[in-house]
Amino acid sequence: MNDIPGDLDFAGLVVRRLRPDDGEMICRHREAMFLEADGDPATLRHMTEHFRPWLQPRLVDGRYYGFVLEDAGQTAAAIGLMSIDWPPHPAHPQLDQRGYVLNVYVEPTYRRRGLASQLMRLGEAEFAWRGLGFAVLHATEAGRPVYAGLGWGATAEMAKALS
Repeated sequence: MNDIPGDLDFAGLVVRRLRPDDGEMICRHREAMFLEADGDPATLRHMTEHFRPWLQPRLVDGRYYGFVLEDAGQTAAAIGLMSIDWPPHPAHPQLDQRGYVLNVYVEPTYRRRGLASQLMRLGEAEFAWRGLGFAVLHATEAGRPVYAGLGWGATAEMAKALS
């Protein structure tokens, strides 16, 4: 996708694609997002120690992609996206991939301006451009109303830590 859809309003912020040098910002956003969702700071630091080396090669080769909103060179918000292998499924019976949204984060001073919604619309357009007709995400309690307002529905997914 070369152009930003014209119907998206980012309130004067600059929109750009993620770059390999955005790794630290993504790690910071991810940790802050989970901390705001009542995560344990020590566990989150440990998570980031393992997330950082997982993320970097994916930023370099494009398996992890997305967008950043900047205000005078400072990050205001960002969204991470991935195309993940998934077997054909009733929700996408002819596709073997689905989009995955992760690490949507808006800096506190930029909240309540609709930026998360606009980033989500941009992510949806990117998935469509890549031929992905179905996408999933895991929502925090704070994010759930934003996603529901954009037509994202809850699923029956369950989870269990195995160790």
